[in-house]
Amino acid sequence: MFIHRTDSIYDDSPAEQYQFPSQYLGRVQACVGDWIIYYEPRKVAATRGYFALAKVSRAIPDPKAHGMHLALIETGSYLDFVNPVPFSGPDGVIERGVLNEEGRISGRAQAAVRPISAADFNRVLSIGLAEDQPELPRSGEAPETWEPDGFSDGPQAPFILEQERARVAQLSSRIVRDRLFRRLILQAYDKRCAITGLKLVNGGGRAEVDAAHIRPVEAKGPDILSNGIALSGTAHWMFDRGLIGLSDDLDILVSRHANDRDSIQGLINKTGKAISPVGIHQRPHPQFLQWHRENVFKH
Repeated sequence: MFIHRTDSIYDDSPAEQYQFPSQYLGRVQACVGDWIIYYEPRKVAATRGYFALAKVSRAIPDPKAHGMHLALIETGSYLDFVNPVPFSGPDGVIERGVLNEEGRISGRAQAAVRPISAADFNRVLSIGLAEDQPELPRSGEAPETWEPDGFSDGPQAPFILEQERARVAQLSSRIVRDRLFRRLILQAYDKRCAITGLKLVNGGGRAEVDAAHIRPVEAKGPDILSNGIALSGTAHWMFDRGLIGLSDDLDILVSRHANDRDSIQGLINKTGKAISPVGIHQRPHPQFLQWHRENVFKH
């Protein structure tokens, strides 16, 4: 379990690296090659609770800060939960390992890096990745289902641990990750295209909008909410081909190479800015927008 907050003073980029002091080095080294869960403390306003999953590839000294270290996140492993998981639920705390023998919250809950049992890991994932009402795919896309069986609140038997490992391994599937990413983006943007402002949902409840990566997966773009944006099919096509782009302030840019700039301008919502989610962590991150402008957008 890695504690991270949006306003962190540490040099964190959850999909890429996690900075920590040397006192946690042993714990982080024990995570190398394995999965961790990110948690945002309860004292943070509008906390996301347990909010993401990632895999640690290495732990190295921070070359920029004496006495600090970096946990490097395996490329493509990070995944935001579709449902933020609160610290406590109807049956008490979700992470039972933070309780002492008297059933009270212990000092372990304050540790920035702490071990988590397989049972607690399962419990968090079963809530964070639950899809009670999965987003329907766009026309022509085949639906896939997430199968949460294998999660248990009971005693941790070896076969349950093996099922948990298999479930996490399933998260490496591009099909599964794309579906979860789509649900995440559509929730954040309320199924509305960020460029046109249109919210088109057919009679069957299918949203005709894409969950687009700003920095594509093929270019090592992570499945993090801040690297995603909801776009209609036409807007997505233009975005991927560099005919439109976004400034760091989300001003919509139209390429001078576009052969029908007036028509493109007519598609853009009247504000001239891309619609963005309310939460700071949900909005397109400048580092991804800059990558798109430098590598895709036709100036």
